[in-house]
Amino acid sequence: MLSDKELKDYKDNGFVAPIDVLSLAETEEIKKEIEHIEKKWPDELVGLGRNNVHYISPVFDKVCHNHKILDAVESIIGKDILVGGTTLFIKDPDKKGFVSWHQDAKYIGFEPYNWVTAWLAITDANEENGCMRMWSGSHKKKIKDHKDTYDQNNLLTRGQTVQNVPIAKTKPNILKAGQLSLHHPMIVHGSGPNKSNQRRIGFVIQSYIGTNVDQVIGKVYVQQARGKDTFKYHEHTKRPVELMSKKDIELKNEANEELSKIFYKDAKKIGKF
Repeated sequence: MLSDKELKDYKDNGFVAPIDVLSLAETEEIKKEIEHIEKKWPDELVGLGRNNVHYISPVFDKVCHNHKILDAVESIIGKDILVGGTTLFIKDPDKKGFVSWHQDAKYIGFEPYNWVTAWLAITDANEENGCMRMWSGSHKKKIKDHKDTYDQNNLLTRGQTVQNVPIAKTKPNILKAGQLSLHHPMIVHGSGPNKSNQRRIGFVIQSYIGTNVDQVIGKVYVQQARGKDTFKYHEHTKRPVELMSKKDIELKNEANEELSKIFYKDAKKIGKF
């Protein structure tokens, strides 16, 4: 469970990090899984396919149900926990990908805000390779206006961007491989491009939601991670037992189609993610 200090950091700042979760051997297993999928199924993890990889890979599924992560999450949202979705954020050194300043709560559609985003570093995440930066305390205010930019290098769906963020007031979220950060749905955050010569990989459980949290924009599929679901707002799914089974691929595609509808609700056009 999170310590009193860590809980205070989350309450005051809107995020808490670093939290030690995985060993280097475990992060290496995840990197090998990514490389294997990319080599054998080169179209699987691109575009919209970077979402919900935990449905087609037991390796990623195991991460979502890691007891260390769930203990930390339980400290924030309670014992009844659902996995509401996942995303891979990969920044290759020869690309210009970045994530604009945004708030998760703006476009994900989970209400009430009894949920948290878990960002797991599969490789080191630092200022050189484009780690997240957090606007501490911004979660205490209302949802800010976001402008859809559709920048081709923006890793967000619509390039949704909060304008005029005071960069000097933001903090780098530096993580070693295997470390985790948890952030509030309302905190303003973003990340720059990878300027190193190595890949930067983050696996994001976006998000762990309390069972009292509904999807007010569309539909999501969930897994029961801990506790019980007495609200039954969502369709529950089974966990994968093998890599890339036909049935699991169909589920992932269905989940991603529904997710796309949520992300692009009221949008003027559709982006590549």
